[in-house]
Amino acid sequence: MYRMLKKITSFIISSIMVTNLGMITVHARPDWPSDTGIMAGAGIVMDADSKTVLFGQQIHVPFPPASITKLLTALIVAENSSLDEMVTFSHSAVYDVEAGSGNKLALDEGDQISVEDCLHMLMLLSSNQSANALAEHVAGSREAFVEMMNERIAAIGCKESHFANPSGLNDSQQYVSAYDMALIAAEAFENETVMKISSTKKYRVSPTINNPEGANISMEHKILMAENSSSQFYCEGALAGKIGYTSIAGNTLVTYARRDGRNLICVILKGTQPQYYLDGKTILNFGFASFKNESVQNSETFLQEQQELEYQGGSCPTSRLRLEDSVITIPATAQFFDAERNLITELPQGHPEAAVAMLQYTYNDRKVGSAYVYDKELEARLAAGETVGGSEEETEGSSGGEEESPGSGSEETLPDETEAERTPGGRFQPDAGQMRTGAVVLAAAAIAGAVVFVVMRKRRKERLRREERRERRRQRLSEIGYNEEDFEELMRRRKKEAADRKG
Repeated sequence: MYRMLKKITSFIISSIMVTNLGMITVHARPDWPSDTGIMAGAGIVMDADSKTVLFGQQIHVPFPPASITKLLTALIVAENSSLDEMVTFSHSAVYDVEAGSGNKLALDEGDQISVEDCLHMLMLLSSNQSANALAEHVAGSREAFVEMMNERIAAIGCKESHFANPSGLNDSQQYVSAYDMALIAAEAFENETVMKISSTKKYRVSPTINNPEGANISMEHKILMAENSSSQFYCEGALAGKIGYTSIAGNTLVTYARRDGRNLICVILKGTQPQYYLDGKTILNFGFASFKNESVQNSETFLQEQQELEYQGGSCPTSRLRLEDSVITIPATAQFFDAERNLITELPQGHPEAAVAMLQYTYNDRKVGSAYVYDKELEARLAAGETVGGSEEETEGSSGGEEESPGSGSEETLPDETEAERTPGGRFQPDAGQMRTGAVVLAAAAIAGAVVFVVMRKRRKERLRREERRERRRQRLSEIGYNEEDFEELMRRRKKEAADRKG
């Protein structure tokens, strides 16, 4: 009897175990989607918010960019000038271009056109003359502007690209990788002016020498101009972009698209007409359909898992920390915790001042996003104008505002005329020495005028930067829960502390 009961018990236990095993489900991490492709030499689709590469083909191989270069040109111009400034076209700007590169509006030496008009001609018509004139206007010369271009791309992490001119015309020293171009495009489209102009479909240019009535221009990017699915180039959500072509580069393309709160950028290099448009459309559709974004703030439990964070240079209670409002990009069938999290305490160069650490996310060894960890107390101090290390950011009420230019308010005086220096008719006749002196005076005046122009331009830009800094402070404080009264109180406290230090 005992043996029978033992056998029955063993059978029941085994049955329960088998049943339970059948009920256990193991969540397998989905593979990274890869069911797409392009005909062009290189291409990429990147999530503009997380900087995740969703698809890539030869993305780290350098190719000539052609006129998608003008996205970078537009960004630097937008960051260093105002739309109402007037640009004067030099002989070099108009005629020092590659043979056969065109001049669609017959722009001419001496044309004076606003920065706004020039940017529209640059982005819609791909005007090489506008690229040259804008570069000279902003930097004084194309060579100096090219230095700005290469400095700017280095600042955003581009390591596989180099620019030699602002237009994108053929040059052996002008090349980009698809990956770098996607980073450049993401940076450009974050600029409100560039985004607005590169998404404009039609625009009217003001009168020029050869167009006294002005001229209507239209966007040449066919994906952006396709209004519905009846066009083979239609891509839902496509908003902005730039195309290019040279005999060496082939067809190149940048397209920015937005759907359901997600922002994607595609780049096509070394393409052919019209396939490069279809390549761009294909990988954009793939990116939207196969992936999704997950909010780090809404899903991450890192700050709830510990009481204190140790970082390079100190430690901080987690109650004083906040996570950046960023996203990671993962396959549409995956979950947030399928991504692996890594805490970085040695922050990269150029990190936000209030950041003390960073959470970096990978998915099957692919980088899929990151989020800085901020010290809210330090963030509030910085937003009020303080900087770590004892240096101070200019605040309202400090010096550096607009001042009178050197010599303003004084009257120009001329040497007295003697009777011997006048003709019988009373007209002044300078001798050779006076003529030389006059030439020197005129030259000095021209130099002084140039200096005044540079000084005033610098002061104007500094004033704009101060205004932008103040607005950024307000925005940063708002993001971490400070209202307008808190902001003003921080400013008063900051000024008082500065006055106490001076006292």
